[in-house]
Amino acid sequence: MGRLLWKPGTMLYPLPAVMVSCGSFPEEYNIITVSWTGTICTDPAMCYISLRPERHSYGIIKKNREYIINLTTKTLAFATDWCGVKSGSNYNKFKEMGLTPIQASVIKAPMIKESPVNIECIVKEIKELGSHHMFISEIVAVNADEQFYDIETGLFMLNKAEPICYSHGKYYETGGMIGKFGYSVKKSKNDK
Repeated sequence: MGRLLWKPGTMLYPLPAVMVSCGSFPEEYNIITVSWTGTICTDPAMCYISLRPERHSYGIIKKNREYIINLTTKTLAFATDWCGVKSGSNYNKFKEMGLTPIQASVIKAPMIKESPVNIECIVKEIKELGSHHMFISEIVAVNADEQFYDIETGLFMLNKAEPICYSHGKYYETGGMIGKFGYSVKKSKNDK
C-alpha cells in the first residue's frame, strides 16, 4: 500500500478536549470548548490556547488576560460538546449545563467544580496567526480534585476521572496505560 498525499492541515491528533472558563464577574463568566491547546514550557510553566477572534470568549480573555483550562471527562462529554457549539453571547453555559463556577486560587476567572483539574493561566502574549490567535500563557496555579489523589503512592490518578480526547470532530475515551516514561531503556536485573 502507498501513502496518501493531502494538502497541509491539522492532522496532529488526538488532542485534549478542554473547557476553558473565563470572565472576571458572574455576568461575564463563559465556557468555551478548546482542543487547540498544549504545553509550551516547564520552567516557567507555560501553555497556550488558540481561539478564533469571532468567538465570544475571545474578547473576554483578551480583555481580562486570564482564563482557566478545565480538563474534561467522560461524565462531562455532553457539556464539553455543548459548550463548544453554543455561543456564550446567547446562553449562560454554567447554568444550561448544570456546572458550578467556583473561585480560583489566584485569578478572577471561575473554575469548573466538576472538572478534575483546573489550570489557572495568565496571558503573556497574543499571537495573531491566521484563522486562530494563540494566547501564550503562564500557568500560575493548578487545582486538583482530591478524590483522584492516592495518599499511599503520592500520585494523582487522572485516569480514574476517565479523561476524554478529541480527534477529527469526535470525542474518545482514553485507554489504559501501555508504558511509562523511560520504560523502553530501563535496565533489567539481567543487564550488566
